[in-house]
Amino acid sequence: MAKSKEVTVEERLRALYDLQLIDSRIDEIRNVRGELPLEVRDLEDEVAGLHTRLEKLDASLETLDEEIKSKKNLIEEAKSLIKKYSEQQKNVRNNREYNSLTKEIEFQDLEIQLAEKHIKEFKVQIEQKKEVINQTKERSKERQAHLKHKKGELDAILAETEKEELALIKKSDEYKTLIEERLVTAYTRIRTNVKNGLAVVAVERGASGGSFFTIPPQVIMEIASRKKIITDEHSGRILVDEALALEQKEKMEKLFAKF
Repeated sequence: MAKSKEVTVEERLRALYDLQLIDSRIDEIRNVRGELPLEVRDLEDEVAGLHTRLEKLDASLETLDEEIKSKKNLIEEAKSLIKKYSEQQKNVRNNREYNSLTKEIEFQDLEIQLAEKHIKEFKVQIEQKKEVINQTKERSKERQAHLKHKKGELDAILAETEKEELALIKKSDEYKTLIEERLVTAYTRIRTNVKNGLAVVAVERGASGGSFFTIPPQVIMEIASRKKIITDEHSGRILVDEALALEQKEKMEKLFAKF
């Protein structure tokens, strides 16, 4: 049975740097989208919230209309009772009955006054709510227009980059299968812990990429020998020599041009 080819340290470093270049390109594509997806989501939530608010306001208007109808019915009933009691007063036989009917008439009159007061209050509330509804509708219209614009921007960017992003994600997954699991785990951990997502960097002008800390000449020579995987003691990033980085960048640029 044929033995599987042993992967050299240099091959691992090249694969890791290739993976970094692919993932960095994915990061660039996502940075182009920036905050747009979040903006669109927030706008969608805001529009939905305004719609819910309008529904509640409309429901409260209906409730107030019903309250006014109820009070108007109460007024009509009270007027009917006043008329009834007034007729009865004409046929009373003593002052006690007359006074009792007078109190009933006074009570119904108070009921009418209270109902009319409530109707006025309800009408004021209706006008206030109608004003809020108009303002909310204007706000909703403006936010929907803004949402449409932002969705258009996002759709345009997605149309330009989605195909490339999906192809790169697939390629990133493929490269991860070529690298031993412990290195992929280390690479992912470093990418998560650094702001720019750079887990593998080249040595530039005697320092690791993106760092101001100088690397000792002996360590630079070890990195250039490609005999072992060396990390930056300050950032934890995996280091590769500049020549290797340039070679892999040229290779990846050709790959990216195909997408």
